[in-house]
Amino acid sequence: MSTATLALRRIGRVRPLAALPPSLRRRVLITLAVSLVLAAGYQFWLRDSSLVAVEKVTVSGLTTKDADRVRAALTSAAHAMTTLHVRHDELEQAIVAYPVVRALEVRPDFPHGLQIHVVEHRPAAVVGGVPVAGDGTILRGLPVEGRLPTIPARGNLHGTRLKDPVALHAALVAGGAPAALRSRLERVEMRSQDGLVVTVRDGPELIFGDARRVHAKWIAAARVLADPDAAGATYIDVRLPGRPAAGGLPAETLSPVAPAGAAELAPPTTAAATDTTVDPATEPLAPAPTDTAQPAVPQSAPATPAPTDSTGAGGASPPPG
Repeated sequence: MSTATLALRRIGRVRPLAALPPSLRRRVLITLAVSLVLAAGYQFWLRDSSLVAVEKVTVSGLTTKDADRVRAALTSAAHAMTTLHVRHDELEQAIVAYPVVRALEVRPDFPHGLQIHVVEHRPAAVVGGVPVAGDGTILRGLPVEGRLPTIPARGNLHGTRLKDPVALHAALVAGGAPAALRSRLERVEMRSQDGLVVTVRDGPELIFGDARRVHAKWIAAARVLADPDAAGATYIDVRLPGRPAAGGLPAETLSPVAPAGAAELAPPTTAAATDTTVDPATEPLAPAPTDTAQPAVPQSAPATPAPTDSTGAGGASPPPG
């Protein structure tokens, strides 16, 4: 007998409410009514009641010079809520004028507390004297710690995000740099022949070309920089991250520092989901180079001289008489 048949027989054995004894039917109806009243009370009264109103707001994670204003805006918005009904969208709307805030992590502390942790953007570069994040967000008022690479600014910076495609792509490249290399980056600029180029302090230039596959390109650059055979290179071309090339090496050290197709230089298969990509509204700024195979030139074998006789004429010498 199939499972479906058994289920149908069991459903058929369940008696409808009208078939229950009066006492049992009364209990079921009372239970349902109480449940509905409690649900309605929670929905329309308790969760917005002063019994669970937010009275203590704790804000952490702020480092911007506008920290006091951001904290005051969040506190004011939170005091209009309860710990059973936190409206996250209203908290975000309260600090929309401060683009330095990347995200809010909110945790109610029943019955009257609310903890808000502010996640700020991390400065990746400086454009026109103003720090910007890796996604192009302009971080006015955020303190800059340590050195940041500069990006040439074209025009004034308006709004909360970079509008210039070149500066935006350069910020994407700077924002994807590994932590160990960030302090060594000096400049990210666009060059007509090479595309985006990163200048490294006391190191070679890194030719990125465009802002696609930034994560994979930084992996390839870091690998080559760590290779002793690449010491002295004046540039590292990572436009094809699976086949990076180090240039400017002395002639006696021209053996490949990053073999073509080396598995350790290719990004892992899962890295594609985390690669930094260009803004969908913009186009790639420089094409990646393509491999050009040089045709092999056949070497002709030297001709075997024909045997000659003692007179210099061709043919075999006659046998001695």
